[in-house]
Amino acid sequence: MKVILTEDIKKLGVMGQIVEVTNGYGRNYLIPHGLAEEATKGKVSEIEAKSLKAEKRKHSEKERAEALKQQLHGQKVEIKVKAGSGDKLFGAVTAKEIAESLQAAFGVTIDKKKIDTGDPIKHLGTHNIKLKIYPAVQADIKLVVVPE
Repeated sequence: MKVILTEDIKKLGVMGQIVEVTNGYGRNYLIPHGLAEEATKGKVSEIEAKSLKAEKRKHSEKERAEALKQQLHGQKVEIKVKAGSGDKLFGAVTAKEIAESLQAAFGVTIDKKKIDTGDPIKHLGTHNIKLKIYPAVQADIKLVVVPE
C-alpha cells in the first residue's frame, strides 16, 4: 500500500514523502492516527506539483542570492565609531551596525544573523567579513573601521 506521510516518522520517511508500507500498518496505524493518508492519483499529482513549485522557488532564491553576491563581493564598507587610544574602540562593531551600513551603502537588506565577523571587531582598521547570503552562496566584503 502506498501512503503519503503527513508527519515525519522515524525510520520511515519525512512529511510529504510517498512510501510503500504493508496494508495492515497503513490502514490500522498510520491512517487512523493521522500520520499518513492513502496515496491516490489526485493526491500524488498534487504533491508532485507542490514539490515542483518548491524547486522553482528555491532555484529563483538561489539566483537572487548569486546576483546579490555579484553586487557585494569584494566591496568596501566604512563604519565610523568612537575610538580611544591605541586604535581600540569603545565597545565593538556589531553585525547590526554592519547590516545598517550595507543598507545605507548598497540598498540591500541582509539579516544580521547572516553576517559572520569571526572575532569581535574591537580595533580600527580593515576587517574581512563573510556574508552568508544563501546556504551555498557567500560573499566576502572588507569592513573599514575608522574613528569619528
